[in-house]
Formats: sequence, structure tokens, C-alpha cells
Amino acid sequence: MEALSTKSQLDMARNVHDLGSINKMREAIASGDDKVLQEAAEQFEAIFVQMMLKSMRKAQDALADENSPFNSQQVKFYRDMHDQQLATDLTANGGMGLADIIVKQLGQTEDSYTPSSVIRSDGNLSSLNSNRVNDVNQAQAFALNSQSIRTKSATKDAMFDSPEQFVETLMPIAEKVAAQYGMDPKAIVSQAAVETGWGKFVIHTGDGKSSHNLFGIKANKEWSGEQAVVDTLEFNNGVAQKQKSAFRAYSSLEEAVQDYGRFINSSPRYSNAVEQASNAKHYTKALQEAGYATDPEYADKIMAVYNSERLNTLLP
Repeated sequence: MEALSTKSQLDMARNVHDLGSINKMREAIASGDDKVLQEAAEQFEAIFVQMMLKSMRKAQDALADENSPFNSQQVKFYRDMHDQQLATDLTANGGMGLADIIVKQLGQTEDSYTPSSVIRSDGNLSSLNSNRVNDVNQAQAFALNSQSIRTKSATKDAMFDSPEQFVETLMPIAEKVAAQYGMDPKAIVSQAAVETGWGKFVIHTGDGKSSHNLFGIKANKEWSGEQAVVDTLEFNNGVAQKQKSAFRAYSSLEEAVQDYGRFINSSPRYSNAVEQASNAKHYTKALQEAGYATDPEYADKIMAVYNSERLNTLLP
């Protein structure tokens, strides 16, 4: 009789709207009745499936016709009741397998599953996660500190006294490189002005030596020369984030501008920009589209300098 009573309770509990039967099932679980464990696991899985169905319904509602009679509050009420029962019926017939995992975990029927008592007392997941995060942070800090030691804590300092000196010094070099690669020297100077604030923020190593890096070219795996690691501002999905990055360091401005020309023209990534190198507007736009910089307004900033009165009055 007791077995029949339990079976009756389980069968009735499959109706999610019969709250009295569900409460009786909870009492059976609390008493340690192993026969109820499978049903309890299926009920838990049903809750999960119900949440999934609810999310799907919300996505459907966003596209539904507000004037449709099938989109009324009454229809949604009975639809939700149907979804609750559907979730229970689905899990009772095999479901997604989540119920079986719960039974194995809580029932301790297999050695491969950690006993539930251990999880409740010793399985401090937040502690484990925090320890893992601390380990990662320590490893990153060690790597960054080691790099900083090698580069002697690079900083950004002024390399030129004025925009006039910046343009006067850089333009002859840019003209030589531009003639070699078919580029616009004025666009080269404009990009360097944006990258360094007219030469006021050029990367310097800890001993005060300039990197001569006017174009923000990073030290990738293909670079075997000196490096300088500094804080930089990168944009991720339009959000500015502060990061540490390694940049190339050169012995002179001539080497820096020459490497810029070689870097752009040798990379397949910038092939579209190379094809439009003589047109500053198209060239800078192609650079941005190819991912030269993460700033979504990068091309506009370069063209603003390119067309500025300041730059044009400084040119011969």
C-alpha cells in the first residue's frame, strides 16, 4: 500500500498545477525516500526547461503583432500554463539528461561522482574560483613586471618642442618613404600627429631614450628588435579599456618611418589601404577597416589633422 501511495503521489506530481501533490512529494524527499529522488530530479530539470521555454517565448513576443488576438494577456496566461506542463512531460520521458546527473550526484550511486555531503560542506566553489583568479593575476603581474624590468618601465614623453618642429623634422623623412611606396607624405605626418599628439607623447624607455615609434606599431612575433611596454588605451566594442602593450623601439626617426612603410606594404591585412595609398581619405579609412587601430573614429581624426589649418600653414 505504501508503494502504491508513493506511486500515486509521483503520478499526481507530474501535474505542475497540483500544488498539494508537489508538497507531499517534498515531504517524501525530506523523509529520505529514495524512490522519490528520480521524480524530484525530473521536477528540477522541468524548472530548467521551463525557464528555457520562457526565454524563447520572450524572443517570440518581441516580434509578435501587438494587435493580434493571439498576443493577448489571456492567451499568454494559458500558454505559460501549457509550457509549465510541457516542461514536466518532456523531462518525464528522458528529457535532457540533467535529472540523471542529479540522481547520480545526490544518490551517490557511482564512485565517479563526488558525494553531495562533500559538496555541501567542502565544495566552496567561490573560494576555488577566487584562488584561480588570484593565480592568474599573479602570473600576469609576474609577466608584466618581468617585461617592465627588461624595458625599464617605458613612459610617454615629449620628443619635440612644438608642432612646427615636429612637422619640419618629420616631413622630409615622410616624403622619402612616400616616394618609395607611392604614399601621401602628408597623410603619414597626419597619422603620426594623431598617434603622438604632435610629438608630445612619444614612447620613451626608463633611461629616457626615445623609441622613435610615431605610429603606435606594436612588437608582434615578427619583431626581433627592442621593445617598450607602456599603458595604452584600446577600444573593445566601443568601450575604452586600459591595457599594457609592447611597442617597437627604433634607433632613429628614419628607421621608424621606413619600418612603417614596410609594415603597411608587406602585410596582406592592409592590401586595400596600399591600393589607395595616394588618396589620404580612402587610405585612412581602409587602415581603420583593416583594424590598424581600435578607435572607431581613428580615420576621422587623421583626416581632421590632414585638413587642419595648423598642418597646412606649416607646410612649405
